[in-house]
Amino acid sequence: MTTLQGKIAFVTGGSKGIGFACAHRLARNGSNVFLAASHPGRLENATAKIIESTGRRVWYHAADLRTLDGCKSAAEALEADCGRCDILVNCAGATRGGLFPDQPDEEMIDGFALKFHGAVRMSRLLWPMLAKSGGTVVNIVGGFARAPSADFMVGGAVNAALANFSKALAEQGLRDDVNVNWIHPGLTVTDRLERIFSDRAEQQGKSRAEVEEQLVAQEGIRRLGMPEDVASLVAFLCSSEARHIHGTGIAVDGGGAKGYQ
Repeated sequence: MTTLQGKIAFVTGGSKGIGFACAHRLARNGSNVFLAASHPGRLENATAKIIESTGRRVWYHAADLRTLDGCKSAAEALEADCGRCDILVNCAGATRGGLFPDQPDEEMIDGFALKFHGAVRMSRLLWPMLAKSGGTVVNIVGGFARAPSADFMVGGAVNAALANFSKALAEQGLRDDVNVNWIHPGLTVTDRLERIFSDRAEQQGKSRAEVEEQLVAQEGIRRLGMPEDVASLVAFLCSSEARHIHGTGIAVDGGGAKGYQ
């Protein structure tokens, strides 16, 4: 197991899904973790689970990371409670699928507000601490960044923007000794995937099970991904062994992406 003993890891969207899995794995590997998300009850439950299973120190802060004020309050809480930041995992964000002619403007705006602008703001606000510690940033992006879909334009556009930002941030990271990478999860079992299945089932007049079977067949994969598949890579990318991996987007999709870039 890769050790991250004594590190402070800040994880957005850490109350559930991939974000929770990342926070839990980082704690298992020795980090103390700070969770930021919008729902206080889920954050409290996630904190208790991580403490019980790992014995690590865990803090949390509830804030709307769609807003600059929410991001600032989370950064201020981290600095007050921990005084440092070694790892930033930007995982907050849920974008909706939909048929483009019918999709309201608000869904595109909301998709960018949380996943893209939230990640940009948290990276900027925590950058001084990350530079001081020679830290690591891992952004959880998504395969739709490289595989546009007419039924998932919001997610594809947001993911593509976040991947482009991540590559530029990696260049800044070379100047300031901060490692930056990003991950493209494929079809992964989360509440968000359930919403995608439900949305597509409604759009296509199929059952949820039929949509899952169709998408798995289209991807040509053995199984759906699990949040822990992503979390394992996050933990490695945050370790000293991965320091020479920099400015890279890595797919965790069971071979679903057929291109080589």
